[in-house]
Amino acid sequence: MGCGTVRPKPELLRLVSVGGRVVVDPAATMPGRGAYVCGPECAERAVKRRAVSRALRGPAEISEDFVESIRLHGKEAHP
Repeated sequence: MGCGTVRPKPELLRLVSVGGRVVVDPAATMPGRGAYVCGPECAERAVKRRAVSRALRGPAEISEDFVESIRLHGKEAHP
């Protein structure tokens, strides 16, 4: 969803919609359409531009602490 560079898939965080709510899928194994972000800054831009719901092709409820959760998953995914 647009950080300007092409990154290998293992370096990206996958987002999915579960019951209309966007969650991080760190193992990239959850069913359904996924959207990928390169990190917290990309996630924040995607939320502001409403790109997440477009990428997931449906309604996407995003919690207030969503970007912070991306930061936590990013640290776990890329120590």
